[in-house]
Amino acid sequence: MYIRSMIEINKELMAGSLTPIVLLILRRQESYGYQIIQELKDKTEGELAVAEGTLYPILKKMESKDWIKGEWKRINSGRERKYYTLTKNGQKELDTQYTQLNFINDLITKLWNPQTSL
Repeated sequence: MYIRSMIEINKELMAGSLTPIVLLILRRQESYGYQIIQELKDKTEGELAVAEGTLYPILKKMESKDWIKGEWKRINSGRERKYYTLTKNGQKELDTQYTQLNFINDLITKLWNPQTSL
């Protein structure tokens, strides 16, 4: 399954929203895939669970666009994890997407409340 949630979210909507959400998480601190999934689950109080098969291709795509940088690090158990950090290009992309999402949100709000003029 693409995304498991208590609130049913359209796959295309979630796929388009996940990039800026992940960039926002990485803006605060470096993180690895499972940690990002857990943070999303925690922030939504368990209502949203992003599958690994959904997140990792998005991370790979963002890395190929130089929005994030991945670095393998050995953890205490001896295993390696790939930690991601936001790059300067990623911050620029986040700023752009944040502006675009705010514009769309404002438009939806205005259309939802017809008494508010466009």
